[in-house]
Amino acid sequence: MTAAPLPAPEDSLAIPDGFKPRRFGDGFIAVNGPLYVKKLEPGILLGFRVERRHCNPMGICHGGMIATFCDMLLPISAHYLSPELARRFLPTINLQVDYLAASKLGAWVQGEAQLLRATRSMVFMQGVVRADGEPVARVSGIFKIGPRFEDALMAPAAAPPTA
Repeated sequence: MTAAPLPAPEDSLAIPDGFKPRRFGDGFIAVNGPLYVKKLEPGILLGFRVERRHCNPMGICHGGMIATFCDMLLPISAHYLSPELARRFLPTINLQVDYLAASKLGAWVQGEAQLLRATRSMVFMQGVVRADGEPVARVSGIFKIGPRFEDALMAPAAAPPTA
């Protein structure tokens, strides 16, 4: 017995107002994206539309995709929340994801993060991820403050503030 095909999401291409595509090159996230950024004062919202390729056999966004999204949300948000962290490589030391609910095929998933503390060498962040407005994950993370980098792939409309 084979499973019935998953229904196509309604408005699967619709991206909420104010969100702009954010490119990350041709590596891992390019395969899993696209991701979209909306600037706030202060900070950003980061989002994506759940596509079939993000889902498990039940038509629910795979936990690994949510974890990947969270691992992008926190350091990218830090770039926008702190001029001292803009354009700094922030490799993950620890990422804690609490899954609260499912994100279904076609859902708009977006997250917002807070910078809790930055020391000379580490950054402490937390955030909430929502799917169609409902909380689906709570995340916290610790990131090492690495060297400066030039992000040649960052779209000008989504560039973090410069110091």
